[in-house]
Amino acid sequence: MSQLLDFYRGQGTDTEGRTLEELWGWNDDDLEQVHDFIQWMFPLPERSRFNPDAPLLTDADVAAFRSDASLQARLRQSFERILTFLGLKRTADGSVIEGPNFGDRAPEVWDYPNHNWLRITRILRCLCLLGLKGEAQALFARLDALYSGRKYPITAETFQYWSDAVRCDS
Repeated sequence: MSQLLDFYRGQGTDTEGRTLEELWGWNDDDLEQVHDFIQWMFPLPERSRFNPDAPLLTDADVAAFRSDASLQARLRQSFERILTFLGLKRTADGSVIEGPNFGDRAPEVWDYPNHNWLRITRILRCLCLLGLKGEAQALFARLDALYSGRKYPITAETFQYWSDAVRCDS
């Protein structure tokens, strides 16, 4: 069995003993300050420099997420939670827009380059790998608008990472 699938199915914990449901319940300050949850919530096949204890996404994990509607629903719930953390929200048609807390979150997330921009790269790539291409593209469309608007100091290099991450064919 996969420790990651157990965690995502609500049948296991991360290496710190936390459930996915607990992570969904954290406030934004907790999500900002703790750096070892994102690799569980949005797993990738590469080892994290910041959390070497996080499981690596395997081909079997990818196949399970892509074929199991309940896993996809739980991944969408993780996506919804992280959007709120970023100050964003999804509309009924699936678009991603600035949420009601965007102004409050901007100083932590958007006003200067920070670790959350690395998290966004991870989120985009994870969503693509695990079959939520539409969600990844909706987030990227909002990121493109933020980048193009030049209100925030998003660098060309960062935007290129995001662009590469949302290529769902790799």
